[in-house]
Amino acid sequence: MGNIHTVGPNEALVISGGCCGAENRKYIIGGWAWAWWFVTDAQSVSLEVMTLNPICESVETSEGVPVTVTGVAQCKIMRAPDILKNACEQFLGKSPEHIENVILQTLEGHLRAILGTLSVEAIYQDRDQFAQLVREVASPDVGKMGIEILSFTIKDIFDNVEYLSSLGRAQTANVKRDADIGVAEANRDAGIREAECDKIRMDSKYRADASIADSSREFKMQKAHFDSEVNTKKAEAELAYELQGAKEKQRIRNEEMEIEVVERRKQIDVEEKEILRKEKELIATVKRPAEAAAYKMTQIAEGQRFQTVEVARAEAEKIRLIGGSEAAAIEAVGKAEAERMRLKAAAYKQYGEAAMLHLVLETLPKIAAEVSAPLSKTDEIVLVGDDRTTSEVSRLISQLPPAVQALTGVDVSKVLGKLPGASSH
Repeated sequence: MGNIHTVGPNEALVISGGCCGAENRKYIIGGWAWAWWFVTDAQSVSLEVMTLNPICESVETSEGVPVTVTGVAQCKIMRAPDILKNACEQFLGKSPEHIENVILQTLEGHLRAILGTLSVEAIYQDRDQFAQLVREVASPDVGKMGIEILSFTIKDIFDNVEYLSSLGRAQTANVKRDADIGVAEANRDAGIREAECDKIRMDSKYRADASIADSSREFKMQKAHFDSEVNTKKAEAELAYELQGAKEKQRIRNEEMEIEVVERRKQIDVEEKEILRKEKELIATVKRPAEAAAYKMTQIAEGQRFQTVEVARAEAEKIRLIGGSEAAAIEAVGKAEAERMRLKAAAYKQYGEAAMLHLVLETLPKIAAEVSAPLSKTDEIVLVGDDRTTSEVSRLISQLPPAVQALTGVDVSKVLGKLPGASSH
């Protein structure tokens, strides 16, 4: 039984032991391998870049000046099989800090050795050459350990005896002196050159001014001519523009009038349709209800008229029937009365004055009742003056026969005189 071991592209896997002898170790970069338990050993080593900061403090140069130098180195284990084998033999199982420390001490040793062979000026003025020299000297030694120096640069150089600052001050003074001389010479040359340039400039200026004046005159003449043509064309253009504007305004006005005509036509159509709608609305809301009401009133009046006519007809028929009945009754009564009168007349004719007397005697009570009717309503009669009651009664009675004769044509006195046992007075 065993395990599968995997490593990334920044690591190298070393399989050793078991059936793999010392000469048959397996080196896998960015892959996997099978390792048996108890008999196979699987270890890995990093191939990543290591950043080192070698520092050499107070190292005397070839001139005996102590300087301190700091640098930056980028190193890594190389991937070539033979070189990787050497690196694994020396660093397999070691921590990254141990590996960095070994490489750092090697670089610092070579850096100290090289500093002792160079002057301060050579180190300070040509840092790249100094770094290249360190890289060339240290590469064989670290290469034997399977390490490759990717880059090495000098980070800083300084000293504690102010040698670099003094060197800088002297150099600064020389530079300032040379600079002042250079400035003076430059000013002198500049003045001479400036005067020459001024002369050339003024000559050029005068020629240029003359040329400018000539060109200005020509320009003004051309401009006046062009302005005249431009103004003419501009006036023509303005007139054409105004004419075209007037035409456009007239066309727009025509279009507006046509639009107004169309709008008025549409408005007239709308108003006509509104009138038709109003008419229909009036017909629906006024005329039709009025016609319905008129028809209703007509029908009611016709019904009332018919009712009245029928009632009148019924009343007339009733009256006619009642009148016919009454006429028949009156006719019957009249015929009966006439028959009675005829019979009376026949009886009177037969019996003569006796019948007349009987009629008069039947009538006298009625006449007396009519005469005395006013007196029957009188409670008391008071006679004032002479007592003529008897004479008045006698007079009243004496007037009765003439009145009866006048009414009936029968002389009561004569009739009564003919009765048996009646006296003439």
